[in-house]
Amino acid sequence: MQAVLPPFQLFIDQAIDRIREDPDVTGLAVGGSWISGNMDSYSDLDLVLVTTHAIAPDLEQMRAWAARFGTVLGSFRGDHVGEPRLLIALYESPLLHVDIKFLTIDEFYQRVEDPVVVWERDGALTAVIRQSQSQYPPFDFQWTEDRFWIWVHYAALKIGRGEYFEAMDFLSFMRNVVLGPMLHLNKKGLPRGVRRLETIAEPDDLEKLRKTVATPDRSTLLASVQASVQLYTELRDALAPATLHKNDAARIAVMNYLTTV
Repeated sequence: MQAVLPPFQLFIDQAIDRIREDPDVTGLAVGGSWISGNMDSYSDLDLVLVTTHAIAPDLEQMRAWAARFGTVLGSFRGDHVGEPRLLIALYESPLLHVDIKFLTIDEFYQRVEDPVVVWERDGALTAVIRQSQSQYPPFDFQWTEDRFWIWVHYAALKIGRGEYFEAMDFLSFMRNVVLGPMLHLNKKGLPRGVRRLETIAEPDDLEKLRKTVATPDRSTLLASVQASVQLYTELRDALAPATLHKNDAARIAVMNYLTTV
């Protein structure tokens, strides 16, 4: 594992100093790119603070705890990603983006990754990691197939109406929810949206993904939709289980409609 950059280590050390004497704190762990050692100067910190008593989803309590670690310039709760136990904070000096997930020890059993424990009381977090298994939400091929052709039709409707920015936004959504995760799976990785695809995906796949990015004009958008469909079907046919039910009727109808837009 590579050495941790000084601003991040300094922040962690400061956080530990300010919580270790609090009997309500069970431990502190760090996830994300800290685990793999892939942090760089543009990384954020993903903290997991485990306490005896629940702090989340009480926003004021979450903010009060975050303020112990340093000067907070702004913060908000992770409701937009369906995680009210998460606080997204921006710290001053050094300017750092820090995500803090507030959990109890029982909640720590259900996790998507095994974070690095940087401080704990009586080995409590390490014991949980040894006794249980993390599980990243799997990619659901059937869920995706059931929606994909309806989504393509929606994009075609927006292009036909001249809502080009809406169509661009929707293509971005499909890259993040469908194409990006499938490209990660194609490289035996976790389906993490479009994160770090520039350095992970094969050059040919990256070129295909670039073709799904459009400018706000009809011809480019239509070409990007076609490219999205092509990439999706290639990845689906290569990766999906044999039990997948392909909606060929919807595919044919939607692709025919696309030629009329």
